[in-house]
Order: sequence, then C-alpha cells, then structure tokens
Amino acid sequence: HVQLVESGGGLVQPGGSLKLSCAVSGYTYCYYDMNWYRQAPGKEREFVSGIDKDSMITYADSVKGRFTISQDKAKTTMYLQMNSLQPEDTAMYFCNADPRSDSRWNACRTQNYWGQGTQVTVS
Repeated sequence: HVQLVESGGGLVQPGGSLKLSCAVSGYTYCYYDMNWYRQAPGKEREFVSGIDKDSMITYADSVKGRFTISQDKAKTTMYLQMNSLQPEDTAMYFCNADPRSDSRWNACRTQNYWGQGTQVTVS
C-alpha cells in the first residue's frame, strides 16, 4: 500500500516562497508518475506539476517558471519548490502517485494514490 504524506504548507505573503515535501513509502511493483495537484475552494482539483516514470517533468502553465518539482534518487521524497507565490496559488496541495501509465501490468492501471494534502495560503 502506497503511503503519501505531504508537509511544508503554510501562510506566506505574495511574492514569497514555500517548499512542499511528499514522503513516499510502500511502493508496489508498478512504475509511478509522481504528481502535485492542488484544489482551491469551489474549484476542481488541478494538475500542478509531475515527474513521470521516465523522469520527464511537466508543469501547468500557471506555475511554469515559478515552481520546481524534484525528487531524491531513492524516490522516497518528492518536493515542490514554489517561488513568487500569488493569492491564486492558495489551495490544498496534494501529492499523487499514479501508476496508471504502467502498461506492463493490468493491475497498475486501476490504482491511484493520494496524500492527505497540505494547505498553502498566500495572503
């Protein structure tokens, strides 16, 4: 069972920075895309950034140039460095481990894992 625990959220002024962490444990045999999502009140959960199973990095247009995703070599921790934060970045930020792109195993295609979220408030 994959376990994801986010930390590092908090209150920051516009223009400030925060670094989020996601501690990962319990990987199965699947290859995982590791992603950050966020959800603001009244809005749908949206993709922020991700590192796919081939180490390719993607950013949402809204955070490109401001946020940086990374992970340690053991892939036990994923980070999201957030700079130049704006009020519209205020949201609950979720860590996601997504094995659905692992075409080797049908079982992987049915799994998706989420952390509990960490609140980021820019005000």
